[in-house]
Amino acid sequence: MTAATAYWFLPAVIPLAMYISWNDMRSMKITNQSMLVLLIVFIVLGPFAFGLRTYFWQFLHFPFVLIIGMALWSLRLMGGGDAKMLAVMAPYVVVSDLYSIAQLFVACALAGLTMHGIFRYTSLHKLAPDWKSWEARSEHLRGGIFGLNHAFPKGLVLSMTLLFYLIAVAVYR
Repeated sequence: MTAATAYWFLPAVIPLAMYISWNDMRSMKITNQSMLVLLIVFIVLGPFAFGLRTYFWQFLHFPFVLIIGMALWSLRLMGGGDAKMLAVMAPYVVVSDLYSIAQLFVACALAGLTMHGIFRYTSLHKLAPDWKSWEARSEHLRGGIFGLNHAFPKGLVLSMTLLFYLIAVAVYR
C-alpha cells in the first residue's frame, strides 16, 4: 500500500474507527450498520485508491476472512462482531503488510487491555458509568480473557489497528 492509497481512506476511516471503538466500549456491540459503512467506504473509494486491478484482488480478502471468522465464531472462539470487523478490515490491508499489521494488532491489544483495565478497575470508570464493557462477561466464548471470564471490547483494538495501519502507511511510505 502506498501513502496515497492510505490518504484516500483516512478521512472516512478516522471518524468510523472512533465511533466503532466508542460504541463497542459503551455497548459491547460492533454494529452491522458501522460495518456496512466501513465496507461501503472501501467499495466506493477502493477503485480510486488502489486502481481497478488491485481493488478486485483486495476485495477478495473480504469473503475469505469472513468465512474463516464465521468458522471461528461457530466454534465459539471469536465473537460474531469481531469476525465481521476482521472481514471488513481485510480489504484495506495489503498481503505484504500482514506481518506489520500483526505486530500493530498486538501493540493495540496490549495498549487496549492496559487502558481498559486501568479504567475498569479504578474509579476512572465513573467517567462513563453506563458502559457495559466495565462489567461484561464472556460466557458465550471459551475461556474468556486468561480464563477470568471477563469480556473485552475487541472492536476498540480492531478499529485502532486499522486506523494506526493507515496512518503509519500515510506517514512512513
